[in-house]
Amino acid sequence: MSVLIFIDTAEDGHVKKASLEAISYGAKIAEQLDTVAEGVVLGKVTGDLPSLGKYGVKKIHHVNNDALDHFDAQVDTKVIAQVAQQTGAKVIVFSNNVDGKAIAPRLSARLKAGLVSGAVALPDTSNGFTVKKNVFSGKAFANITVNTDIKIIALNPNAYQVVAGEGTAEVVTANVATEPGRVKVTHVTKSSGEVPLTEAEIVVSAGRGLKGPENWGMVEELAKTLHAATACSRPVADAHWRPHNEHVGQTGIAIAPNLYIAIGISGAIQHLAGVNRSKVIVVINKDPEAPFFKAADYGIVGDAFEIIPKFTAAVKQLKG
Repeated sequence: MSVLIFIDTAEDGHVKKASLEAISYGAKIAEQLDTVAEGVVLGKVTGDLPSLGKYGVKKIHHVNNDALDHFDAQVDTKVIAQVAQQTGAKVIVFSNNVDGKAIAPRLSARLKAGLVSGAVALPDTSNGFTVKKNVFSGKAFANITVNTDIKIIALNPNAYQVVAGEGTAEVVTANVATEPGRVKVTHVTKSSGEVPLTEAEIVVSAGRGLKGPENWGMVEELAKTLHAATACSRPVADAHWRPHNEHVGQTGIAIAPNLYIAIGISGAIQHLAGVNRSKVIVVINKDPEAPFFKAADYGIVGDAFEIIPKFTAAVKQLKG
């Protein structure tokens, strides 16, 4: 018996921040169940895999096959299922990101395992196995009890703190069969930005209140000063002021940063659904009746063109 954690990597092979959260989370579950935490990683990896042991994983099964360098949910599911069976995994942990959302349900069906997606806390193992998760686009929580022999959890990004300690993981080459996928990658376009949006601790976002793409320089300067990612509302992306990969909301990317700064965004329910898991929300809007203020932890009523330069200058001064 073990807890198996899927270690997700980007196209360039680096381990995603969400995977570090999943490792810390899975290691704690292993501690609760008095067993060991093991990891599985597919394809090429840039970085030091043994060093991931400091997050609690004891052994990492590396399936190093060129066919796995590009994401293919069907192929990856079959490979992870084999590793899970070889290791006797009873709990399998994913990050509830794009890759995890594609693999976890398929793996659930293949292994006849109960799945809880969008988990936000450690399972309660005092009387069974119950996991707390987000429901209704983050407006409420539900406690789901899983009774199957094998259990799969997809952890929401930024829902569990990365816990680093000491230790080194043993890395072994997994002996599993791989099949050629039906998906052929012909071109990869990478989004630009100092910090990937899905991994950002701080996000600075703006909407139509900025009046045009020519005014985005001050948003980018504030984001750079805070070492934050930039984002936007859907109307901004639809108007091609900003690329669609920056669109956050119910129909865009759902994020959960520690700090979300919304500039000139009214706060429609569709936008809120994608950002309401942020730990702290700061809203800057000249309309005191903007709906976003009801969801904000802090609000500033005023003209963004006056506030943002002063905000940026204050952050620079604070940082020295």
